[in-house]
Amino acid sequence: MAAVGLIKGLYPILWGLGQIPTGHFADRIGRKPLIVCGMLVQSVGFVLALVLLERPLLAGVLSAVFLGLGTAMVYPALIASISDHAHPAWRANALGTYRFWRDIGYAGGALVTGVLADWLGLNATVVVASGLLAAR
Repeated sequence: MAAVGLIKGLYPILWGLGQIPTGHFADRIGRKPLIVCGMLVQSVGFVLALVLLERPLLAGVLSAVFLGLGTAMVYPALIASISDHAHPAWRANALGTYRFWRDIGYAGGALVTGVLADWLGLNATVVVASGLLAAR
């Protein structure tokens, strides 16, 4: 139970705390490098889960670390990018629309992942998810 709590807690802690420096960094170097690198870091997190299956605790911890850090890189940069390109008069609507489609993607992604896992198996589904992240 403690191992599950550790793995489950690492992702949101790294994501939340990591947004502070990565948000600042995105203001300095631009949004696109952080978005691209963050997606690749998340992809590595998925691959690590498969590569280290014989050591489930290590696989879970490393995957949570990479996914948390990758999300910390992507999340603030995407929202800032929307704000950068939206006129102040319609910025709130633009952000609301972005968040709506992003949240629909969470639900749709969960459904597609479940169907793929039933159809292809868990390992192949993780490979597909990793490939989609890297291809973005």
